[in-house]
Amino acid sequence: MPRIPVASVLPDFPWDSLQSAKAKALAHPDGIVNLSVGTPVDPVAPIIQEALAAVAAVPGYPTTHGTDELRRAATSALRRRYGITGIDPAAVLPAIGTKELIAWLPRLLGLGAEDLVVIPELAYPTYEVGALLAGARVIRADGLNRLGPEGASLIFVNSPSNPTGKVLGLEHLRKVVDWARRRGAIVASDECYLGLTWEGEALSILDERVNDGDLTGLLAVHSLSKTSNLASYRAGFVTGDRALVAELLDVRKHSGMMVPLPIQSAMTAALSDDAHENEQRERYRRRREVLLAAVRGAGFAVDNSEAGLYLWATRGEACRDTVEWFADRGILVAPGEIYGPAGRAHVRIALTATDERIAAAAERLG
Repeated sequence: MPRIPVASVLPDFPWDSLQSAKAKALAHPDGIVNLSVGTPVDPVAPIIQEALAAVAAVPGYPTTHGTDELRRAATSALRRRYGITGIDPAAVLPAIGTKELIAWLPRLLGLGAEDLVVIPELAYPTYEVGALLAGARVIRADGLNRLGPEGASLIFVNSPSNPTGKVLGLEHLRKVVDWARRRGAIVASDECYLGLTWEGEALSILDERVNDGDLTGLLAVHSLSKTSNLASYRAGFVTGDRALVAELLDVRKHSGMMVPLPIQSAMTAALSDDAHENEQRERYRRRREVLLAAVRGAGFAVDNSEAGLYLWATRGEACRDTVEWFADRGILVAPGEIYGPAGRAHVRIALTATDERIAAAAERLG
């Protein structure tokens, strides 16, 4: 029987479709302003770099579960920053970047062809990729009533959302948890942008107001790429239901999925220090103010975008036409359709550029 390459069941890598627009933007006399991806551009805090170097000479294997210090630092940070209490440090599991964890989560949980994975109607492509890698079925649904009587094995929630910056309210999250529990489904909440809320309040799935103090069936995924600028470190963690985390730990131990010890040390420092995180948040706040005013001034409506690192913008035309319009001005943005059919008339504009490049983009839009 011929081998079927895994890649054949996956969609094309979305950002590969931007090559022609990127070439056009690069041709701008003042250079490109690349706002198509959410990659950090600001320095890693010295306290984090020092922690990384401090254990660089240690030769032995790290543990998959992570150091005690790291897991305690994670629970303390969740309590200080987001008011999340009741997390057992044993229920914290470091990951080699949260994209890796999300992509493999359905497989790590043992899902397969008989299982249904629910993802947001507008979602980062990795949710769908994870389901496809496990051979599971996928459906896009924000309102769970769309599923009718059919059950689901895993529900991905993303609040604040990438790409839209939408924040799900308390009642919405409570309904998701209740729906999932009545059907025996697991809820995995991607909370990578929880620390970047500009308007209103964003809640974790682990907040007692959402789950009434019961973490059964709930997982929250957190990243240090955003407010700690650790994208290159591949540093994140998952926490929540202790039994589910223990299950993930067992599989990851067998698979050799270990976060390197220097990265664990850096994560501990990042989670223990709020000053650098607050500083980075303020950088993004200032950039958002500049870019938001410029995008609106250029005639675009900005929908949702109350949190996160992106503006979700439209002027009612096909998103690829909007991408070309921005590229003519030396600005590269992401077409909304790569996040789902509902994004065909929007583009995602990232805040992750230097102050100088954000100012350049604002000037060109003006």
